[in-house]
Amino acid sequence: MARLIWSGIQSLDGYVADAYGDFDWSAPDEEVHAFVNERERGIGTYLYGRRLYEVMKVWQDIDETFPDVSPAMLDYARLWREADKVVYSTTLSTVPLPRTRLERRFDVDAVRRLVADADTDVGIGGAELAGLAVRAGLVDQYQLYVNPVIVGGGSRYLPPEVRVDLELTDEHRFSNGVVYLEYRRRG
Repeated sequence: MARLIWSGIQSLDGYVADAYGDFDWSAPDEEVHAFVNERERGIGTYLYGRRLYEVMKVWQDIDETFPDVSPAMLDYARLWREADKVVYSTTLSTVPLPRTRLERRFDVDAVRRLVADADTDVGIGGAELAGLAVRAGLVDQYQLYVNPVIVGGGSRYLPPEVRVDLELTDEHRFSNGVVYLEYRRRG
């Protein structure tokens, strides 16, 4: 059975973006990016909120001609293009990229069925959307990349007022100070 995996980058104080919406501090270096790619290889479908989709769709066009493109970036772009994407938005009228479909609302039962029927793992991204899945008890695995920066406020990585008991299954420290923590939901 496939798993629903929430993978994301956060500051040490638990934010995905600062109070101004900036997340430039979260850009992975080549070592971290290569590690991320290995974790993403098992993902066959991504679930995105509108804001994260708007950020991620650049991967559709990244190729060898892209300025300052690295081998890890090229590898990730290929992985991203090969995966299906579901975008949850009430404001977008279309999502014109290949292998991408639009849903107007996050339906817990539909996501549960999608994961149960999937041959490969399903990734979920965007703090707001993933927060809905956390609250519904859908997230099986959490992959956190904790950056050595404190931003002091902004968009939280985890939703407030929810408890999920977890078991640490992997950890890794990178030379740039980023720490990877992987947990699975208990029970």
